[in-house]
Amino acid sequence: MPIAYCRTPVGITRITQDDDCISGISILDDEPEVSPAPTQLLQTVIDQLAEYFAGERKTFDFPIKQPGTAFQQQVWDNLLQIGYGVTMSYAQLSNQMNNPLAIRAIAAANGKNNLWVVVPCHRVIGSDGSLTGYAGGLWRKQWLLEHEARVMGVGQTRLNF
Repeated sequence: MPIAYCRTPVGITRITQDDDCISGISILDDEPEVSPAPTQLLQTVIDQLAEYFAGERKTFDFPIKQPGTAFQQQVWDNLLQIGYGVTMSYAQLSNQMNNPLAIRAIAAANGKNNLWVVVPCHRVIGSDGSLTGYAGGLWRKQWLLEHEARVMGVGQTRLNF
């Protein structure tokens, strides 16, 4: 499984490739050695992440595939529908999925997302507007939301209520 690392404004990102798809993108707290990407696909991801952090890219267009249950896949597909610079509560996401009682299950699936930033789990917040759990740390979630708001030219991220 080819792996690449790249620097971002919020830490080192680890990118894994499985066959012809990206299967994992995660943020690390430690500092592994950053080296050239071993495949063209990994280099494409590095380039697109750099464009995202430079405010030049709002969506990603490389192939992704992460293992998960049918329900997790449904949650991740719905996360991909949340627009750049927009936030949505877990309750709204559960209503969008026509499963209003599944808030906890949706939150759990959100937490198992292996494709950091690309599948934008950082755009899901609490119903009261609070930042809720985030595997990369709440400070990174806040940074990402503020970054997207700056790029959109608004003082804060637009809430999708």
